[in-house]
Amino acid sequence: MRNLPLASLRAFEAAARHESFVRAAAELNLKPAGISQHVKAMETWLRIPLFRRHSRGVTLTAAGREFGVAVTHALAHIEVAAGQLRLEANSRPVSVACIPSMAVRWLIPQLPRLRIAFPEIRINIVYALDARTPEAAGADLLVCHGVRPGSGAIKLLDAETRPTCSAEFLARHGPFHKPADLLSCEILHDETTDAWARWLSGAGIHSAPKAGPIFADFNLMIGSLISGQGIGLCPTALIAEEIAAGSLVSLFERASDMDKAYWLIEAKGLSREAKTLRDWLLAAKQEN
Repeated sequence: MRNLPLASLRAFEAAARHESFVRAAAELNLKPAGISQHVKAMETWLRIPLFRRHSRGVTLTAAGREFGVAVTHALAHIEVAAGQLRLEANSRPVSVACIPSMAVRWLIPQLPRLRIAFPEIRINIVYALDARTPEAAGADLLVCHGVRPGSGAIKLLDAETRPTCSAEFLARHGPFHKPADLLSCEILHDETTDAWARWLSGAGIHSAPKAGPIFADFNLMIGSLISGQGIGLCPTALIAEEIAAGSLVSLFERASDMDKAYWLIEAKGLSREAKTLRDWLLAAKQEN
């Protein structure tokens, strides 16, 4: 509303809440005469009396009491909104760019413990896609996969891959005593067939495996493995829980991609919250 005497609203609200100019003045560090002037300004603007004045003090009129409740609620909403903005300004979200497999299989399962330890830290998890630096991903921290991307990268987990299947698939189609035994089985591929070609070649096998489905993402392939649909090459570190539980089985100790890992890279000029998250993730990797 135009020309509303906003400066007088706070004084009126305190006077209405206390139903006393004296106590309102003490709360706002003003003189009672100043409170009286603000209230008078409100009454003039509204064209209706808000208080009855008498020798013992003041009492609210019916209109004044109703208006006082409305103003108290309105100011409370403003204070809550302002407090939230201040909190967000002082604690901006920490953005973590992560490849999907690492996000689903390692990072996200860590979050409940992180939220207990640091409930004030808000986290945004975004796809890393092909970004090789946090800046390229628009993030504070980047978790990527491959050979070491630079001297500042810190290894979180090994990325060694081994032929893996469900215990149920092994019972139906095994045992597999030597790598060549895999050639007649349903082989599942993650993105391309190259990974299987490398593993078989390293085992001295140059025959192509039986054609199988190619999944665009490791998380899709792991779902097929768990449901007993074939054998896939899996980073052992990302399926440690399933292997420990016996639902997935690593068929051979021989691994490929031993030169690769999952790396943590930090952007320059990290906020205090981003540094806290970085340190927490580095501590969490020691537990794996």
